[in-house]
Amino acid sequence: MLAGIFEPAQGQVRISGRAVPLFDIGLGMDSEGTGYENIYLRGLFLGMPRKEISKRLDDIADFTELGDFLRLPIRTYSAGMRMRLAFAISTSVEPDILLLDEGIGAGDAAFVEKANQRIQSFADSAGIIVLASHSEALIRRICSTAVLMERGRVVEVADVETILAAYRERSKP
Repeated sequence: MLAGIFEPAQGQVRISGRAVPLFDIGLGMDSEGTGYENIYLRGLFLGMPRKEISKRLDDIADFTELGDFLRLPIRTYSAGMRMRLAFAISTSVEPDILLLDEGIGAGDAAFVEKANQRIQSFADSAGIIVLASHSEALIRRICSTAVLMERGRVVEVADVETILAAYRERSKP
């Protein structure tokens, strides 16, 4: 719902700011287009003006570390390469809210660390990150507040350790 993909069954969702989802890396991308073409496509899809994309093109390309692969159709990319491209574009938008599902797992260890540093930098600069995860280590590293949900409903909002303890308690057989 935060990404605008689903509508609520009841009530309404109000979001102040730009929420950028990072869980559907194919959204707003064309598998027949090159990496460079997809920087523009996804950037436009995420609401970036073409002029702004052009201004950030070199930085986005550098962050991906894909080099000459950016000149090839993304259908030739591995899942990790597509994630690099989508992540670099999505985080260059400077969203108010970054939506993550289980963090960044695709790609080599060096890129995953680089992506995690960018996420942490975003979190440290008072950006809002909505993270859906079962990884306690990831939650502890990124989050300052946590929400325990059950069947799509908020059960509790508290500090991370309180929510993790409540989650473990509810998960016992």
